[in-house]
Amino acid sequence: MSNKTIYETLGIKHVINARGNQTLLGGSLLPKKVQIDMEEAGLYFVEMQELLNKSGDYIANILGTESAYITSGCAAAITLSTAACMAGNDEEKIGMLPNTSKMKNEILIQKLQRYRFDRCFTLAGGKLVEFGNKSKTTKEDLENSISDKTAAISYVLNTDITNNMLSLDDTVSIGRKYNIPVITDAASQIYPLDYFKRSAQKPDLACFGAKYFGAPHSSGIVAGKKELVESVKSQGFIAYHHDGGLAFGRAMKLDRQEIVGVVSALTSWFTINHEDRLISYDKKIETIESYIKGIEGVKSEVLQVKKFYGSTLKINIDSKKIGKTAQQIAEELDQGNPRIWVYAESDSKNLSIDAKNLLSDDETIAINVHTLNESEEEILGERLKSLLT
Repeated sequence: MSNKTIYETLGIKHVINARGNQTLLGGSLLPKKVQIDMEEAGLYFVEMQELLNKSGDYIANILGTESAYITSGCAAAITLSTAACMAGNDEEKIGMLPNTSKMKNEILIQKLQRYRFDRCFTLAGGKLVEFGNKSKTTKEDLENSISDKTAAISYVLNTDITNNMLSLDDTVSIGRKYNIPVITDAASQIYPLDYFKRSAQKPDLACFGAKYFGAPHSSGIVAGKKELVESVKSQGFIAYHHDGGLAFGRAMKLDRQEIVGVVSALTSWFTINHEDRLISYDKKIETIESYIKGIEGVKSEVLQVKKFYGSTLKINIDSKKIGKTAQQIAEELDQGNPRIWVYAESDSKNLSIDAKNLLSDDETIAINVHTLNESEEEILGERLKSLLT
């Protein structure tokens, strides 16, 4: 009998993830309780529509919203929300998607908020229409962009929002004035807990990535107004069978285990001691710093970031003294066994503005520790020390 792990059987080296909840690395680490609850869920069949409805009610109660629905990730939440705003509960329109020629299909977006994932607003046939310019967005810009084809207003809710952007409050106010729903991409806006709740309650539909609070990678939440969430359900994979509307979301299927995993992880997120959680991250950063302290040509700094994980470790390298660039060190970390992924300058496009500031100097490595398993900070520190000396 082989003692190999499944990854070893496949010939794969596992990765120590010092970046964070990245899709490229599988998204999330499941807490033990979540694993247990998911394993238990897999022992029995359930009626999936009942599971989706009751899990949605449970989540809505935690977040303080009228309704909620679990989806196959935040991207799916955005796509299904957009479909709901265009097709509603109309079976004929639902069956037409992504052909939106006979329905409202314009999704308004601030020019200042164009980003990589705004494509999710178009997957079901939505057409993005920009308002404002590259320097500023006003209330008038939004109001002047509204037409009889406007189906929804998108809003990217994160810590990169500037004073030049139209605020979410103003966006929602104008949306309500013209009876146009606001959909937020609030993927990782999950802490502090009061902020998480406000982020869910304020817009008409709020979309979150459940991987950030310890649920399976391929899971998400849409929360908001009951009537609209019911329309989201009409686009989902179960609706394809129940409603006969050939729902666009048929391919966005969830396991019963994943749905239970979201419920379990969210329950834990609202009951754990977050002060202890953040202190544990600080200790991991201190451990890594202890290995590289005193190395000539190396300076470390802890940057506080407005993210749910609180802080990031910045390591500046004098490539002339070390004899290697930050990128070369990152590549050597990746080539080892186990592989280790950190951020270096070539990865800056994947970072928030907060974290991009870390890499303003080309010779910088950025490390996030909240996705490290126990003792992996020691392996990372040891490997860094070896490569830097």
